[in-house]
Amino acid sequence: MTDSAELRTRITAAIKAAMKDKDKLRVSTLRLVMAAVKDRDIAARAEDRCDGINTEEILSLLVKMLKQRNESAKTYEDNGRPELAEREREEIEIIREFMPTPLSDDEMKTIISGLITDSGATCLKDMGKIMGKLKSGYAGRVDMGKAGAVVKEHLCS
Repeated sequence: MTDSAELRTRITAAIKAAMKDKDKLRVSTLRLVMAAVKDRDIAARAEDRCDGINTEEILSLLVKMLKQRNESAKTYEDNGRPELAEREREEIEIIREFMPTPLSDDEMKTIISGLITDSGATCLKDMGKIMGKLKSGYAGRVDMGKAGAVVKEHLCS
């Protein structure tokens, strides 16, 4: 996993390249990402975290941005605005470039099974513990909705 400084540098370099290429959509999308990161940095400094947000928090922010755009694209499609839905999907692809490779369903199931075994989780009350470990150890690589269903399935069986 990359550290937050490296991730910020990659995003900044991508903004500069997009500006040179005169790619307006890419520039605006990446500027939104950097603005959101900087906004979270300011909030973190208020909590005496001088370095700003860490990589896990940046990835969490990117996941949130992807979710928002997916919801917007669906809304646009449902309301007969395919051109706006397409723009949202293009923004999704731009943001995904800065995310780690997602885990396959099989990899996710294997990891969850291992976490459940290692932690000694036996019932649904332990689900939060497993989800927390997944979120911290595999930030941006796991669809937490799917993971929740898999964890629940394991703990209830």
